[in-house]
Amino acid sequence: MAEIAPSILAADFGNLQRDVELLNASAADYIHVDIMDGVFVPNISFGIPVCEAIHKHAKKPLDVHLMIEKPERYFEAFKKAGAWGITMHYEACTHLHRNIENLKELGLSAGVALNPHTPVELLTDVLGDVSLVLIMSVNPGFGGQKFIDNTYKKIARLHSLREKFGYSFKIEVDGGVNLDNAPLLVREGVDILVAGSFVFSSSDPKGIIEQLKVAS
Repeated sequence: MAEIAPSILAADFGNLQRDVELLNASAADYIHVDIMDGVFVPNISFGIPVCEAIHKHAKKPLDVHLMIEKPERYFEAFKKAGAWGITMHYEACTHLHRNIENLKELGLSAGVALNPHTPVELLTDVLGDVSLVLIMSVNPGFGGQKFIDNTYKKIARLHSLREKFGYSFKIEVDGGVNLDNAPLLVREGVDILVAGSFVFSSSDPKGIIEQLKVAS
């Protein structure tokens, strides 16, 4: 059974505390926090103060996903804002190994995300150092996008590398996750499902989270 990380980006920001408390009372395992800078991705979401506000009410670990340039500038700030783990993009890091080690030194779960066009094989030299690999199943920057089918093959290759070398990192997938593709993703090796608009656009978000768990 997969873990579920609802993306708070899809919540009602006029009722943020209410939606965080909804997730607290749900079967969710994490709260996924998407940070966008309008540079690395063509959208701006929110920053450190909103992360702090989420953490103030959250009883689930904050799974912070930095879709930003030079993410290492903000590791300490997001730790102080309540991050349990930080996932940065391979495509945004010149010194990826150094950044991974910095996150671990801060006591954070260290994750690396890959855009749809980036092969998993480019992470071969750091897979033994990370806690999490996030596969983007849509192009990052906006919610509600259609799932990219090539993601299944990509996850299968990543899972094969994990098995071959005996690594312990978790595989997370983000983008277009629903009740139809959740079991297929888990079958290929996914451990954590991120779902945003699919959860929060539902009339019963808690029920959808439970259904995602059961379906996977």
